[in-house]
Amino acid sequence: MVTVWRRSTTAEMCWSGSDGPVGIPVVPLVWDDLPCVALPMAHLDAVDTMTSGRAAFAVTEQASEDASGGTLAAGPVDIRFDLDGKRFADHLLEQEIVKHPPTRLRADGLMARRENWWWMPRVLITLTALEQEHEIPARRRGEDALLVRPGAEGAAPRVDTVTARAWPEEPGGAVELWRRDGAALEGAGEPAFAFAHRHSPDFERWERWWRTGRTEGEHLAVTGGTGTPAETPLPPYNLPPYNLLSRYRNHRDVVRACRQGIARAEARSAGQT
Repeated sequence: MVTVWRRSTTAEMCWSGSDGPVGIPVVPLVWDDLPCVALPMAHLDAVDTMTSGRAAFAVTEQASEDASGGTLAAGPVDIRFDLDGKRFADHLLEQEIVKHPPTRLRADGLMARRENWWWMPRVLITLTALEQEHEIPARRRGEDALLVRPGAEGAAPRVDTVTARAWPEEPGGAVELWRRDGAALEGAGEPAFAFAHRHSPDFERWERWWRTGRTEGEHLAVTGGTGTPAETPLPPYNLPPYNLLSRYRNHRDVVRACRQGIARAEARSAGQT
């Protein structure tokens, strides 16, 4: 798993949170030979739901048409808030610069780091032990997604690669699902979160679509969602880059979200001291 994680450009982190199952796309990094992610503070709200102390780290992006599949590892995680960005800069920044072009623009040099100071504070999440490790089918079609459901009590979430003919977004819709490994879904009314992601070549656009609901038998009863799957098979899966105006708006939104997350984390830290 560590070898695959180290070599991959994109990955997924899933957990069963206080508000239900969750999954987000991440940049896969390695800390002392352990899978790790360094989330910008814009993700603080999502991190706050990670109350179980366990997560699943997956690589399901198909690198090529002859790729054999993906891999998944799950277990306990260590969560650390790096509000000054020092740990991130000393141990993980060079890895992320290689894999993530926006970080290369914002932090490849002292001047860039000073100007984009809001990009350096991170939440560092490290998988500290492998309680589960197995292959998982890659996402090969635009309609393919990861389905996250609660695991056994005290365990990491259950994650399967699934596909569907259509993904209705409106509450009340029903999605017939097929697991990519050919096994039955066997839903028993448990909460579920289905999602997938794709990005532009420059990674300025990295979009996730998702559906929430409950699995019943071989169906997902949709309760909410946003976004639509890709219309073409994977690969190719890249989104077109932003135009100049959209790039400016996206940058402004990222800056605002990161600064808000930093302010909330600093206020919380001050209240605990």
